[in-house]
Amino acid sequence: MSTNALLRHFADLRDGTHGDAVSRPDREELFRTAVVLLDPYAHRALADLDTDLLLGTGEYTATGVRRTRDGGLEAVWTLSWPQQRAAGLAPIILRATYGAGFHHPHLRGGTVGEWPLNVFTPEQAAEELPTLRAIAAADLHNLVFLRDFRIVPATTAPRPRAG
Repeated sequence: MSTNALLRHFADLRDGTHGDAVSRPDREELFRTAVVLLDPYAHRALADLDTDLLLGTGEYTATGVRRTRDGGLEAVWTLSWPQQRAAGLAPIILRATYGAGFHHPHLRGGTVGEWPLNVFTPEQAAEELPTLRAIAAADLHNLVFLRDFRIVPATTAPRPRAG
């Protein structure tokens, strides 16, 4: 997360707004826009893990924005693969969430905490790629803790011999 994103987050808390929105419906519209802007970066963060660590065996899904049980909104991007499914573990998850009682939206993983989600422009969405990568990597790390390293195909694949 960039310091600019943190400054936007703190300004929202200070001003009682989210971007320039005050009402819940206006904030939800900004959330919907943020999800569209983040989508290619969430996909890229998961695709990078799939290529480098899952050796292309992963399956990517995205829900788009949907209403949650508490009346909030969320969008979920997941990456699953055969070893993770066989171990009965959840996939790697990137989640944008705007809970019914929240002041503004957040990003989180399936097993890792909360990051402010204050994205209003394509440039701000691009700045979130390192955060999305960190969330996805932390999620994978925690899934390994729940089982073991063998759920990551790159750790068990034959290594090429040095020439």
